[in-house]
Amino acid sequence: MNQDYIKPDNWSIIEEGFDAERVKSSESLFSIGNGAMGQRANFEETYTGETFQGSYIAGIYYPDKTKVGWWKNGYPEYFAKVLNAPNWIGIDIEINGETFDLDKCTSVKNFRRELNMKEGWYNRSFEATLQNGTDVSINVRRFLSLNLDEAGFIDYKITPLNKDAKIVYKPYIDAGVSNLDANWEEKFWEPLEIKHNENEAFVTARTFKTHFNVTTFMQNSIFSNGKNLNLTTEKVEKSNDKIQFEYAINVAQNELSSIQKIGGYTVSLNHDNTLAAAENVIKEALSRGYDALLNEQIEAWAKIWEMSDITIDGDVEAQQGIRFNIFQLNQTYLGKDSRLNIGPKGFTGEKYGGSTYWDTEAYCIPFYMATKDQQVARNLLTYRYNQLDKAIENAGKLGFTNGAALYPMVTMNGEECHNEWEITFEEIHRNGAIAFAIFNYFRFTGDYSYIPEKGLEVLIAIARFWHQRATYSTHKNQFMILGVTGPNEYENNVNNNFYTNYLAKWCIDYAVEQIEKVKSEYASDYDRIMSKVNLDDNEISKWKKVSDSMYLPFSEEHDVYLQQDGFLDKDLIKVSDLDKSQRPINQKWSWDRILRSPYIKQADVLQGFYFFEDHFSTEQLEKHFDFYEPFTVHESSLSPCVHSIQAAVLGKMDMAYTFYLRTSRLDLDDYNKEVEEGCHITSMAGTWMSIVEGFGGMRVKDDALHFTPRIPEQWEAYSFKINFRNQILKVCVEANETKFSLEGGNELQVFVNGVAITVEPNSLVTV
Repeated sequence: MNQDYIKPDNWSIIEEGFDAERVKSSESLFSIGNGAMGQRANFEETYTGETFQGSYIAGIYYPDKTKVGWWKNGYPEYFAKVLNAPNWIGIDIEINGETFDLDKCTSVKNFRRELNMKEGWYNRSFEATLQNGTDVSINVRRFLSLNLDEAGFIDYKITPLNKDAKIVYKPYIDAGVSNLDANWEEKFWEPLEIKHNENEAFVTARTFKTHFNVTTFMQNSIFSNGKNLNLTTEKVEKSNDKIQFEYAINVAQNELSSIQKIGGYTVSLNHDNTLAAAENVIKEALSRGYDALLNEQIEAWAKIWEMSDITIDGDVEAQQGIRFNIFQLNQTYLGKDSRLNIGPKGFTGEKYGGSTYWDTEAYCIPFYMATKDQQVARNLLTYRYNQLDKAIENAGKLGFTNGAALYPMVTMNGEECHNEWEITFEEIHRNGAIAFAIFNYFRFTGDYSYIPEKGLEVLIAIARFWHQRATYSTHKNQFMILGVTGPNEYENNVNNNFYTNYLAKWCIDYAVEQIEKVKSEYASDYDRIMSKVNLDDNEISKWKKVSDSMYLPFSEEHDVYLQQDGFLDKDLIKVSDLDKSQRPINQKWSWDRILRSPYIKQADVLQGFYFFEDHFSTEQLEKHFDFYEPFTVHESSLSPCVHSIQAAVLGKMDMAYTFYLRTSRLDLDDYNKEVEEGCHITSMAGTWMSIVEGFGGMRVKDDALHFTPRIPEQWEAYSFKINFRNQILKVCVEANETKFSLEGGNELQVFVNGVAITVEPNSLVTV
């Protein structure tokens, strides 16, 4: 049974009723972020129940030493992980002498939390009875400012309901934090300095090993009935990594008191003097004021939604799902800083180390290209270009030479830091996703300049890797790629994974094509690159031999490409014939049993058909979909979106809709029973694709947008916007018609079901 406590709502995530069993799941679902930092929805006050504390800062990480018993050559030295950052939200509260703790209250009524996605804030309200008999009403609002992105704000209101109360607010900042997933129970933060004056406090700490300096700060103001009392702290408690203030006030029955707390981080990535920077952030926040900053927040989110919203009429759960996905993507990454990337859990948890995976190139870039300025996608490509030297170094550690690059499976700074051998050494298809993203960026934006400036060097290094990684088989007189793990991680160390082989062949062909184009059209870039990478025609002809003679496993009997050489040797029992008690197999079976089974974690052959749709006919897609989907358990968050897109192409709309709902509500309904560890941020971009590319049928062919609109029968209408080459096209699909409108100065030709139509600026075209 999936969880279903989140109330359906078009614009908000809402939980009603307090249930300690749900606290960790809700901490993930109600997480907030602003691209520069983020945090789980932990309670500000003391909570002694089960909780997973997490605050995170973009770009700040720690190299946790690899923990394996048997060292293998080429193993990464460490696993990079996003750090649980110092806690600035903490406010211990004492009411009539008792520490306020929801886990200890004798009753909690009208508990409600809301994540307002339209306006970008998180709110929690309830009434509680303490053990000393005091009844209180509490309302807490929190947001992380998009405009002042080093600062966050808390407005914590308390009203005593049945008697007068002495309330003591004890706000603190604490750098004595650790990660749940630490390998060695190591401390990650070294406190350097604690400073305070009046109502401001600063804890500066440095990460061990990576030496990032972070100043965590707070400023507090106490209010009674909305009026600032201008109190200064009566008491300061300090340890070497924590500072806590104390403010006591007497509050009459039914009178409102509150603390407003400003907090956040300044980091050495952006400032030479993090303490002075923190003082400036507080000054700036105070000069604007809480209300003005909240209004700015609402306006900033309105601007984001103006471009990235997808509306769905007639299906609240589907609407809530897509908005939650778009909201979390924008909380995680806004494209301002090319040093940053998109971790699979974003700012919602520690799993996967918060690092960069191939998910960014395969799933996220299309979303950012179409809903932001193209510079954002260019920044994501530049991130990989800046790490090319490290990718060459990574390949070198595995014995590759001559500038061959293997991009890491998991990284923070370009070094590989994933330490499961079957993934680190064998899941090499990630290299292809990086080349594909360069192709995809040019196809969508028409901006070729990236390739001669930066992209071609990446393509050459990747082609060199595939040339060296392929093995010539005298037996088959073809090139093989042996000992790999494809996107289906439920098969390790297999030979000739179709997706990997096909991608390798394509990468070489694409690199050769771009070398020719740059040579004829960008002569000076060509000369600069060739002298830098030392490439000649002789080497290119060796690459071509590999791509021209690449082996692709195929079954004549089934008329399909095989996922890998041995796929038909398996006991091919379909998922539908598997006892439900055995699912999910990754939690019920031994790894050995999974590896021998035919079950597929996520799109593998079908991932290739998704990337290279125009290389295959619809009949071929259908044949492969019908063959592989019945063996797919969709136990990866990246699986339902690709299958939803392909089911839509094939007109299997019921399946397409089911997969869409699964990808869009993966976390809200906790399909994989793991949401308490954090949300699946990168697969959320796949949800966007399943509407725009699946139901909307959007493709870019020959520099033009093509649409094949379809609509699930559960919906009355849906709409989305696309920023295509600096023209913003709005598409609205209903059961019998599709409407197009255009913002911009020039007309745009688009194709609908293969027929060309012209959309004029500021006018509506109905097809």
